Amino acid sequence: MPSEPTSTPARILVVDDDRAIRKIIKDRFAALGHVLDTANDGQEAVAKLDTFAPDLMLLDLRMPNLDGFGVLRALRERSQRPEVIMLTAHGSIEAAVQAVQLGATDFIQKPFDTAHLELVVHRTLAAARLRQRVDHLQTELSGRHSLIAGQSEAMRQIVRTAERAAPSEATVLLLGESGSGKEVMARFIHQHSPRVGGPFVALNCATLSGELLASELFGHERGAFTGAVKDKPGRLEQAAGGTLFLDEIGELSADLQAKLLRVLQEREFERVGGTRVIRADVRVVAATHRNLAEALRTGTFREDLYYRLNVVSLRVPPLRDRRQDLPALLSHFLARHAGEAARPRLSLSEEANRALLAYDWPGNVRELSNAMERCVVLAEGDRIEVGDLPEEVRDVAGTSATRSNDPGAQGVDFTGLSYHDAVAEAKRHIITAALSETSNHQTRAAELLGLTQPYLARLMKNLGMRLKK
Repeated sequence: MPSEPTSTPARILVVDDDRAIRKIIKDRFAALGHVLDTANDGQEAVAKLDTFAPDLMLLDLRMPNLDGFGVLRALRERSQRPEVIMLTAHGSIEAAVQAVQLGATDFIQKPFDTAHLELVVHRTLAAARLRQRVDHLQTELSGRHSLIAGQSEAMRQIVRTAERAAPSEATVLLLGESGSGKEVMARFIHQHSPRVGGPFVALNCATLSGELLASELFGHERGAFTGAVKDKPGRLEQAAGGTLFLDEIGELSADLQAKLLRVLQEREFERVGGTRVIRADVRVVAATHRNLAEALRTGTFREDLYYRLNVVSLRVPPLRDRRQDLPALLSHFLARHAGEAARPRLSLSEEANRALLAYDWPGNVRELSNAMERCVVLAEGDRIEVGDLPEEVRDVAGTSATRSNDPGAQGVDFTGLSYHDAVAEAKRHIITAALSETSNHQTRAAELLGLTQPYLARLMKNLGMRLKK
């Protein structure tokens, strides 16, 4: 029984010196929605590789000029190769083995049943698409957590320190603001450690509390608490042989701090409600955005645990302090999100790129990634424009554009003002100039600034500005 047509049409090149066979195959698979082309010998087939770019080649073994083996050898020299199913009336075990060794996927003897050929073709295409999907997911996974060091000396120094610390079993403490990339750094350390073959297991200590957090970290035995209907291993057991990343370690309760200290000192623990001692074969990397030194002074964090965690300490700087890294990060996240959305030709306009580089990114790398994902979703053509950017980034773009076009904006006196007060004063001056240029028309002023009218109205309200009568 023939297989169902594949959901995605494929490009199939039929290579055979028998005109009747070329026509039978072409008509059969074209009726199933595939795109077909033909070649009557191996030389013509090789010539059509670039112009037709087939996903699959149905290749006769014996042909004039260049036989099937010659085509397979030519394919081995190319980085992008189609799947190949050999067709021959002169089949032998030796020929089949040689064809597979040269890269053929399958081998069908003539005369063939067209329903069987259809089944083999669709099975081959399905397997190829599955491999492509796995490769894509693996690339996406590695890219999603890849460390982009950029050009800043601060990040380069941190990466060098991380590379030196990674081969050891030393506990690492990562410090820095939320969204600055601490988990990415933790994965980098794991990937460069002898434990890279083991799991990387992450737990955010701020998302759970009390009994639930203890159960998630250490696991629990059946009946340990209401709802514990069966034994459950915790993250410590799941990370055996690998790395356990504890994010927001500063949120641990005093009781859990004591239990974690035992793990780090004795390399052992018990599940919640259990008595069996379990060995902890893990390397711990912890992270926090809190000031643990202050927590020590106030008594909310154990001093002995702090020193156990702080064997190697790395402070990941906020994005605003390493602006040299922005171009590399923008390129990385644009490529990643455009790839996920199947929009590989998407690019940034010069104006959008300037606005993204001018913004301070208080949410750090996480905010940047989210902003680029939004841009990829909203962009109508192949270029991301200023209008596709988040409002807060567009606000900076409008401010920069107006200041560059308004010599008066350069004359604002910022003497004695804090950073935030100076920014607010610059915004007031720029909005006033735009309203003056548009005869106090808020909608036209918003268009001039590259903002929406509701956003400009809200911005003016926040700045204490009123529209003149």
